[in-house]
Amino acid sequence: MQLKHLRTLLSPQDGAAKVTCMAWSQNNAKFAVCTVDRVVLLYDEHGERRDKFSTKPADMKYGRKSYMVKGMAFSPDSTKIAIGQTDNIIYVYKIGEDWGDKKVICNKFIQTSAVTCLQWPAEYIIVFGLAEGKVRLANTKTNKSSTIYGTDSYVVSLTTNCSGKGILSGHADGTIVRYFFDDEGSGESQGKLVNHPCPPYALAWATNSIVAAGCDRRIVAYGKEGHVLQTFDYSRDPLEREFTTAAASPGGQSVVLGSYDRLRVLNWSPRRNIWEEAKPKEIANLYTITALAWKRDGSRLCAGTLCGGVEQFDCCLRRSIYKNKFELTYVGPSQVIVKNLSSGTRVVLKSHYGYEVEEVKILGKERYLVAHTSDTLLLGDLNTNRLSEVAWQGSGGNEKYFFENENVCMIFNAGELTLVEYGSNDTLGSVRTEFMNPHLISVRINERRQRGMEDNKKLAYLVDIKTIAIVDLIGGYNIGTISHESRVDWLELNETGHKLLFRDRKLRLHLYDIESCSKTMILNFCSYVQWVPGSDVLVAQNRNNLCVWYNIEAPERVTTSSIRGDVVGLERDGGKTEVMVTEGVTTVAYTLDEGLIEFGTAIDDGNYTRATAFLETLEMTPETEAMWKTLSKLSLEAKQLHIAERCFSALGHVAKARFLHETNEIADQVSREYGGEGTDSYQVRARLAMLEKNYKLAEMIFLEQNAVEEAMDMYQELHRWDECIAVAEAKGHPALEKLRRGYYQWLMDTQQEERAGELQESQGDGLAAISLYLKAGLPAKAARLVLNREELLANTELVEHITAALIKGELYERAGDLFEKIRNPQRALECYCKGSAFMKAVELARVAFPAEVVRLEEAWGDHLVQQKQLDAAINHYIEARCSIKAIEAALGARQWKKAIYILDLQDRNTASKYYPRVAQHYASLQEYEIAEELYTKGDRTKDAIDMYTQAGRWEQAHKLAMKCMRPEDVSVLYITQAQEMETQGKYREAERLYVTVEEPDLAISMFKKHKLYDDMIRLVGKHHPDLLSDTHLHLGKELEAEGRLQEAEYHYLEAQEWKATVNMYRSNGLWEEAYRVAKAHGGVNAHKHVAYLWAKSLGGEAAVRLLNKLGLLEAAIDHAADNCSFEFAFELSRLALKHKTPEIHLRYAMYLEDEGKFEEAEAEFIKAGKPKEAVLMFVHNQDWEAAQRVAEAHDPDSVAEVLVGQARGALEEKDFQKAEGLLLRAQRPGLALNYYKEAGLWSDALRICKDYVPGQLEALQEEYEREATKKGARGMEGLVEQARQWEQAGEYSRAVDCYLKVRDAGSSSLVEKCWLKAAELSIKFLPPPRSLEVVRAVGPQLIGIGKHSAAAELYLNLDLVKEAIDAFIEGEEWNKAKRVAKELDPRYEDYVDQCYKEFLKSQGKVDSLVGVDVVAALDLYVEQGQWDKCIETATKQNYKILHKYVALYATHLIREGGYAQALALYVQHGAPANPQNFNIYKRIFTDVVSSPGTNSAEAYHNWADLRDVLFNLCENLVKSSEANSPAHEEFETMLLIAHYYATRSAAQSVKELETVAAKLSVSLLRHTQLLPADKAFYEAGIAAKAVGWENMAFIFLNRFLDLTDAIEEGTLDALDHSDFQDTDIPFEVPLPAKQHVPEAQREEVRDWVLTVSMDQRLEQVLPRDERGAYEASLVAASTGVRALPCLITGYPILRNKIEFKRPGKAANKKNWNKFLMAIKTSHSPVCQDVLKFISQWCGGLPSTSFSFQ
Repeated sequence: MQLKHLRTLLSPQDGAAKVTCMAWSQNNAKFAVCTVDRVVLLYDEHGERRDKFSTKPADMKYGRKSYMVKGMAFSPDSTKIAIGQTDNIIYVYKIGEDWGDKKVICNKFIQTSAVTCLQWPAEYIIVFGLAEGKVRLANTKTNKSSTIYGTDSYVVSLTTNCSGKGILSGHADGTIVRYFFDDEGSGESQGKLVNHPCPPYALAWATNSIVAAGCDRRIVAYGKEGHVLQTFDYSRDPLEREFTTAAASPGGQSVVLGSYDRLRVLNWSPRRNIWEEAKPKEIANLYTITALAWKRDGSRLCAGTLCGGVEQFDCCLRRSIYKNKFELTYVGPSQVIVKNLSSGTRVVLKSHYGYEVEEVKILGKERYLVAHTSDTLLLGDLNTNRLSEVAWQGSGGNEKYFFENENVCMIFNAGELTLVEYGSNDTLGSVRTEFMNPHLISVRINERRQRGMEDNKKLAYLVDIKTIAIVDLIGGYNIGTISHESRVDWLELNETGHKLLFRDRKLRLHLYDIESCSKTMILNFCSYVQWVPGSDVLVAQNRNNLCVWYNIEAPERVTTSSIRGDVVGLERDGGKTEVMVTEGVTTVAYTLDEGLIEFGTAIDDGNYTRATAFLETLEMTPETEAMWKTLSKLSLEAKQLHIAERCFSALGHVAKARFLHETNEIADQVSREYGGEGTDSYQVRARLAMLEKNYKLAEMIFLEQNAVEEAMDMYQELHRWDECIAVAEAKGHPALEKLRRGYYQWLMDTQQEERAGELQESQGDGLAAISLYLKAGLPAKAARLVLNREELLANTELVEHITAALIKGELYERAGDLFEKIRNPQRALECYCKGSAFMKAVELARVAFPAEVVRLEEAWGDHLVQQKQLDAAINHYIEARCSIKAIEAALGARQWKKAIYILDLQDRNTASKYYPRVAQHYASLQEYEIAEELYTKGDRTKDAIDMYTQAGRWEQAHKLAMKCMRPEDVSVLYITQAQEMETQGKYREAERLYVTVEEPDLAISMFKKHKLYDDMIRLVGKHHPDLLSDTHLHLGKELEAEGRLQEAEYHYLEAQEWKATVNMYRSNGLWEEAYRVAKAHGGVNAHKHVAYLWAKSLGGEAAVRLLNKLGLLEAAIDHAADNCSFEFAFELSRLALKHKTPEIHLRYAMYLEDEGKFEEAEAEFIKAGKPKEAVLMFVHNQDWEAAQRVAEAHDPDSVAEVLVGQARGALEEKDFQKAEGLLLRAQRPGLALNYYKEAGLWSDALRICKDYVPGQLEALQEEYEREATKKGARGMEGLVEQARQWEQAGEYSRAVDCYLKVRDAGSSSLVEKCWLKAAELSIKFLPPPRSLEVVRAVGPQLIGIGKHSAAAELYLNLDLVKEAIDAFIEGEEWNKAKRVAKELDPRYEDYVDQCYKEFLKSQGKVDSLVGVDVVAALDLYVEQGQWDKCIETATKQNYKILHKYVALYATHLIREGGYAQALALYVQHGAPANPQNFNIYKRIFTDVVSSPGTNSAEAYHNWADLRDVLFNLCENLVKSSEANSPAHEEFETMLLIAHYYATRSAAQSVKELETVAAKLSVSLLRHTQLLPADKAFYEAGIAAKAVGWENMAFIFLNRFLDLTDAIEEGTLDALDHSDFQDTDIPFEVPLPAKQHVPEAQREEVRDWVLTVSMDQRLEQVLPRDERGAYEASLVAASTGVRALPCLITGYPILRNKIEFKRPGKAANKKNWNKFLMAIKTSHSPVCQDVLKFISQWCGGLPSTSFSFQ
């Protein structure tokens, strides 16, 4: 970046008058300078001074010069300036947006010390440093300040990062501190970052590092975590002075530092990742730079000086002019200012990630910016100043950009569409598609806001030509896929993204609803379609119709109008929408109904304010009124009450408008008092419920808020007293009685006696209620009340009064009830009858007047008939035994089944007249069987027959007739009737009658007579199918004779006699019809034959014309030729198809050849231009001379073929000589060659080949050899013979090849001789490389057939020593091999020996191998698993070899689980102290101690063996280099354990030593780190229990159970070690891999432990001794002194010690004597063995009082 001086904004003074601070506003429009006299000067972006204001002190009493301004910053919105002063205060001045606005102080923050520097990084947040070292934050919103962090050192500088999310403070002690409000995911640390060598007055925070400088004249660049990146040292430069201030460019790519007379510039190099110093800007007499300020777009830098001057510099890397319209200023690698030269507007294009901007383009009607960096793509809209930067991997500039959508840039690249929303730094989405046409992609980005939908971003695009996908770009998922049957050529979403329109290639317009996934075809022949902007109204053109859908939710409702041109566009402006149509040369505008568009859209979007505003512009019409109504309903639902009020006002609903006005006032008051939405107030909600007439909901809302009075007032206002009283009752309101009285009085005043009566009744005042009911003329209510109350019934006068009123009012039934209640049945019955209450009357009569019941039932029936309730009357008539009336009622009610039921019960005479009526009904329903039965019951059979006849059911009629009449009468009847029908022309009916009486022939005759042949054929087909074909033929002939050819054709064809049809037409000269029939019915070639005959009948030109017309000319010629009508064929071809003439000649020639007329055939073949065919004809007949003659005269190429043919004849006669001569004449030596090969005459073949085709000689030779090989011995002999011939001819190379090709065919001697001969010839006559190759080929072959010596000799002839040796080795001739090696090349002696060893090994001849290589032999034994032999042989070798194989054997045994045999092995051979054997010893030890069944006397010898081996090992270790190593100590411990186990087994064999055995089991617990812990504790516990030490037994067995549980769980973490504190029993022991104690024993222990713990007689403590420690513990917990263990018991020796010669070995005297005494008394050999071992181990026994004899 370069600095170029532009202008001086403020001229310097003569003395010191430094510029204290400067600041640029965020919007780049204002620049502020504060001078030494504390006045703030304001400049515009062009450097013109526009305004100024003075600052003020914190306290005027100290005077105006009592402070200095140390910091100044603009607010992010550029309308305020913060001033930091040394008199401990910060003022915030509001300067306004325009020049000259009044300057007012809007915030002040008083501090405890001087403000030294200040920044305003974010809205409401001012950060400043104090002289006392604190960095604080002032919040302009809350007017409070707080400390961010404190230090003890004066804050000298303060700066922010590029984003303003982090701050850096520099302090007087050199400390630089970093703090983040938001680290933006960088993960960088906070707090003290670095300690600079001097106070960092010049401090700048760039993109990649922090730059600090000060009085030491060094500039240091620090990395993100404080490490030094670079140092620029000017301390030795005499012209440089201290650095006073620094500023980083807004992009963070450059830093400028001010010093004396100089500005130094550092530029960051992204490629090299370092700071590069540009040429410094030096200005003489500038003096010290005191302040720097960089314009926010990076294009200007201002410097303030000590003398009060302000200089402005231009900052720029480079400039360029784009298309003479835009100026591009690169102010940094990652920042470009784009200026429109015509309008002067500027846009700052910047890479947020600091990448270098490579190229800037302005596209899309010069509105959109596109720029590339290495990793990102920058896009921007110059009109709206919305910029985006998205990650983008360069693709060589192959991207295609589409700017059709104002919100989104569409980028196509490599089959992928990427969408970038302007102003967003993330790609909106990307999809795979091959279709780059913007008409096939539709994007909608929040184009119309809808209620309840914050973000709405949808994309529709083509997946393939017939598939549309719709994607929700916010969620990134597919919301719809449309598979269409034809290609889609246009698509568009509506603005809300809920509907998709698309058109296909067939111009069909479809609408797709995305939510319901439904597709509707809405228009055909659609030539234009478009959504109306800002709405969901659709305009389309269909031919000469303009179609408009105002409500797209109902696509079937379309408004159509005629137009006379083509729609070219839509214009929506100034409150009207017009469709532009070109009609000829003029453009006509058709106006749409704006009301429907605007109002519908606003309602859809839930924008009711917009809907109201629109409706207010309209006149009141029925349509407008409907809109106001709709809006009122919707706004009420949405609780937009002001709009609802306006709607009701417009509609003239004054009451509702007034009610809503009051409601709005309540809502507004609530909102003012309590904040929030006033519509959520309970009063508002209740009033809205009242408006909806939902008073119960309103009551509930009031009562929830305990507003009982308001609920009651609501009901009173509505005169809903009942609900009001119910509320008062429920809430126990004191005014309840008053309410009731008031309600009663109101009822009386308004003459509502009925309600008053009900009120009195509810209050229990029956008499008053009855009085009121009667007064109101409601005697029924009075009667109900009396009936319900017994006490009122007693009042006779009252009852009389009521009954009189009831009778007067004709309420007879209620009067009857009352009479019945007062036991007056007579009057009651009268009343019931008068009132037609027959049910009650009958019930009463059954009790009081039984004789009256029948009369009453009949009367009841009559009453129901009068009421037209006939079906109900039936049962009453039956009850009254009035059958006739019942039947009439049933028939009248059309209750037919009931009627039949009643009729069946009547006598025949009564019923017979009714049955036909019922039968007629069933006949009309076509239920003929029931009708028939009923007719029969009514003696009307004739009617039944008539019914069936009318219904055409002749069979049933016939059947019925047969039942009633004689058959001949029936036949006569039917035939007569049929003849009558025939005379009337009713042939079908007549036919049915004939068929019914089984006389179909009469019907057939009838049809024939009347020439109804179709019906005749039908009947013949049905009744005489065998005569059908004959009938057709007969009819055909008859019709042909009558000249009815068409009908005759039909019958002939039906009889499948198409030829008769054709002949009929031919004989009548109707060739066309004949041709048609032949073509339709006569197979593939029949019509051709007819056409041919037709043509032949015409002849000449007419025939040609006909055949051409039918397209059968060529076929006819062929047909003529096929039928040997060659004259006709020649005639046709001559007239029309001359090119066919040769073909006919050819066919004629072939015909003559077949006839044996060869001479004529020859002439025709030659005419046909086929002389070769003539030649072949003569060859075929072996007339060679004629063949030769014709060939030579007409076809010289065939001469050779004639000769070849002749030669074949000679070959068949075995005349090879003649054949050869002919073939050579024909120049076909190859054929001669093949014939000789086929005949097996290879020598002749080779001769011919050599003479005529020498190029094939080698191949022929190879083929001959292959043949020879196939033929076996016979073939081989031929090969040998051939080889000899080559040899004699001096062709040695070929002879050798021939000999080598001889293979074994049963005679190996022959093969061997041939191979040796080949080798001999090659050695003698061929060059060395060839002879070497032959020998190398022959040698292995000889070896292969077992001739090793011969092969070896051959190899030796050519000095191939190694190969000769290998041949002898393969032949197992070891002595010869050794001799050759020894004599010719001693280097191979070892090789032979090695091979011999390998041989012996492979043969398993181990005994022989021992003599050669013992180790190999031993290894072989190991391989073969002959371990005993291996060990036996190794025993004879040295100790080292022996133990190697002992170890191998032991390892093998351990793997197989034979640890006991492995142990025995070491018992036998000793245990050497080899470290590589240690693991084996440890494994044997582990296996032995883990094995079951070892806790017994019988196991002594096992333990003794283990003890002796370990003793032997330890003795060997003492003498080895491993002495006193950790391994040695471990084995010593194992020896001790083994000794304890052996001694325990010995003690178990003697009764007196039972306690010794128990003590040993207990002592072993201190070694559980080497033993299975569960087994050890089990054995110790069982032993302790056996000798009666129950405390110990309980603790040990309890521990054992804990261990078994731990093994099951796989962890020891849960173990409680409290019982073993202060003992030497280890806590940290390995977890056993498995349970060592069987389940049964574990269960026994568990039961015992449970029993004992329930008993509670035991103390759960281990026994202690005189040390106060656990008696078996070697270490005293209190003193830490370690006692020696007793050799006999393992217990610590506290007194009476018997010491042995070997140090550290001792025994307790008591135990020792006890052991000796037991040996004496029991003479136990195992105990004696223990004593003997102790003697060996401990260097002898303490006294000689015991011998082992």
